[in-house]
Amino acid sequence: MDTKLIQQYGEEILSYRLRTARQKKRMQHEDFDKQLIQLYKEERSLYLQQRNLGWEPLIPPVQRGWKRFFVLREDVARSKQTQFFENILKKINTEDWSYRKDFRVKKRRFGRKTYVVKGQQLLKPCEYHFNKLGFTDAEKQFFHSEFSYEKGFGKFIKRYVFNEPWRFVLRIRPNTIDKKRKVDSELESRLQQMHNYLERNDYKKRQSKIVHGYTKYRHWREEEIEKEKYVFKNKSLNQILDAIQEEVL
Repeated sequence: MDTKLIQQYGEEILSYRLRTARQKKRMQHEDFDKQLIQLYKEERSLYLQQRNLGWEPLIPPVQRGWKRFFVLREDVARSKQTQFFENILKKINTEDWSYRKDFRVKKRRFGRKTYVVKGQQLLKPCEYHFNKLGFTDAEKQFFHSEFSYEKGFGKFIKRYVFNEPWRFVLRIRPNTIDKKRKVDSELESRLQQMHNYLERNDYKKRQSKIVHGYTKYRHWREEEIEKEKYVFKNKSLNQILDAIQEEVL
């Protein structure tokens, strides 16, 4: 409280909830943070409304490249176990897209660029995904587990592989687009207005910090510090052996 106000109006002014300059400035920052939170909530709500607008037919339909997927081989499709293997295929089928009908991609071999056919495999679900797919006991007998190292996870992952992939063959079909998402001009305008406001004033970082507790715009040095430190870094061989011996004992 300013001493001049106390001298001018007396100690009775202390009964009023008058804020200092520092408190007023802090309240301004808090109000601004609340506005950013409200903008985030509004943006999420508008994106949800935009996603639930539905689809409308596209007239005329448009072809965008080619799609490739697995189907039953002819002899398997004519056998008595057609439905059984169709159920398996629905759960492990994969689909790929290419602008070329032959699905060839550029690849450098011995310094030269050549075109090779792009590979495609059946789905190899991890243990958690495999249980979620709901295979029956009879269907599970056609799978075996194997461990493979994956760089994305940085560890060995247990995956289930189909034992008889020869039962399925690849089929190429035109990728036809016959529907499109509905568009609301008012939603698009409001979302673009909010995006421009946050990006132009560089408020995205502050908003991410308030809402999520962190910001994705951190400096690379901060991410490096957060990584697990190597325990035996800058230590001699004798020190390492002593530390290992203490852990064993």
